[in-house]
Amino acid sequence: MYGFAMVKGLMVTLKNLTKKPFTVQYPEERLQQHPRFRGEEFVWYEERCTGCASCAKYCPLGIIKIVTSPSETAVPQGDKYRLEVFDISINRCMFCGLCVEACPYDALFMGSGFEQGRYSRQDMVITIDELRQADKHPSTFFRPQLESEEYDPRAGKPLDWRQVGRESWQWHQREKAGMRIGGRPSPEANPDSSDGAGSSSGPAAGS
Repeated sequence: MYGFAMVKGLMVTLKNLTKKPFTVQYPEERLQQHPRFRGEEFVWYEERCTGCASCAKYCPLGIIKIVTSPSETAVPQGDKYRLEVFDISINRCMFCGLCVEACPYDALFMGSGFEQGRYSRQDMVITIDELRQADKHPSTFFRPQLESEEYDPRAGKPLDWRQVGRESWQWHQREKAGMRIGGRPSPEANPDSSDGAGSSSGPAAGS
């Protein structure tokens, strides 16, 4: 019985001996990931972030730490913040993407990289400075507007914050400047403007 099993296994080996290998010699050779691949990194656009902390609230593991202070814009309304801390502990992250889905301003994306090996747990925390300096190659996961443009994060050039939103970048710029508070233009924000900022067709900040 054992001899027959050994012969059978040897025949399988000989049958596949002449076939072209389907494995690659990593890291010398690398496979191309799908544009929707959720890597072990994050792409953050500070220009789009309002400090609302929706990503931290929706994280099931609580690995996102955000510390904010009131910004100079729309201070009386109390809903505009300056980000001081934005830390993501990837050592406990399961890369589910809920933080990306929860972001109302398209400021946070999953990245396409996966080489995040570190020598200590402290190094597994992505700080706000690292997020600022990282290359902007967002995954198309949860971002249908990027898929419709056939964007490939592994082959394409880095995307600017104006290119990644579901809403126009002008709307996000006005939102960050505090020009729309609770669905109405802020009286402090450029009252002499005639570009139609107060009647934007984008959704209101409070919606």
